[in-house]
Amino acid sequence: MRARHGLLAAFAGVLLVSAITWQVCSRDLARIGQRLRDGSEVVSTRHGRIEFAQWGSGPAVLVVHGAGGGYDQGHLLATVFGASGYRWISVSRFGYLRSDLPADASTVAQAEAFADLLDALGIDRVGILAMSGGVPPSLQFALAYPDRTAALVLLSSAPFTPMTAREQALPIPPWVYQALFRSDVVFWGIVKLAPARLDPFFDIDPQARARLSDDDLAFVTGLIDGFLPVTLRTRGLANEGAAIDPGTAYDLAAIQAPTLVVHARDDGINPVAIGGYLAKGIAGSDFVEEPDGGHLLLGHIPEIRARVAAFLHRHLPTPD
Repeated sequence: MRARHGLLAAFAGVLLVSAITWQVCSRDLARIGQRLRDGSEVVSTRHGRIEFAQWGSGPAVLVVHGAGGGYDQGHLLATVFGASGYRWISVSRFGYLRSDLPADASTVAQAEAFADLLDALGIDRVGILAMSGGVPPSLQFALAYPDRTAALVLLSSAPFTPMTAREQALPIPPWVYQALFRSDVVFWGIVKLAPARLDPFFDIDPQARARLSDDDLAFVTGLIDGFLPVTLRTRGLANEGAAIDPGTAYDLAAIQAPTLVVHARDDGINPVAIGGYLAKGIAGSDFVEEPDGGHLLLGHIPEIRARVAAFLHRHLPTPD
């Protein structure tokens, strides 16, 4: 009888803890969802709705986030790598958060949606700050709208045609990424209880984790926290392959905008060869090849921020 009562008590305890955890998780996810909705706007484009946030004043800079992101990740990128004195416009790419995933979700279509957004905001010309999966549609924008592209800053660029997914060296099999993005509760639990377990997904090795600076730690924490709710980003994540569609061309030689390419030699997600390919293909581009730092360029944030600020001020001068 005592054993039975002990088992019942343990079971009741598990149920109680599970109920409390579920309540806390649900409340936290609801709060995050409300914050995301309150922090953005939505406009209609020829390819459906596109979500964005804007802040600051001065010359306009469009921020294009990487895989798993949304306008909130773009806001983080601008905070970490950007500069003051600009009007920042951060978008959610197709399928992320409140942006639609149209039937034609190519990078060409995404560039057209960017143009429609800028038209709605009355902006003729922009600089672009893009990271990882945000780079391919940014290249398409520069190709389709050369007169509207003042400058390009391309960080840890993802592969695009004629490269293939084999150009990537993902630290974890793709199916693991997809499985993790199917449950807000599971991802929330890992973020709250053991965020370092997610390090391999972000190309952070244990040695790098041990020497994170304050800038690095803020970036990593913001990026990981910013993946919630993951289920609002699943459709966009599934569309990342649009950049390597054989039917889509990227004529780098035709890009006229001043371009800054930054990539780490030990990037474990998008190999540095992609950055080198961009720098070689875009005439006159500046190529910063960091010796280490991985996909997130950790350990080099202050110097990269300074380079980006100088580059933007050179090509998008701010008012004195």
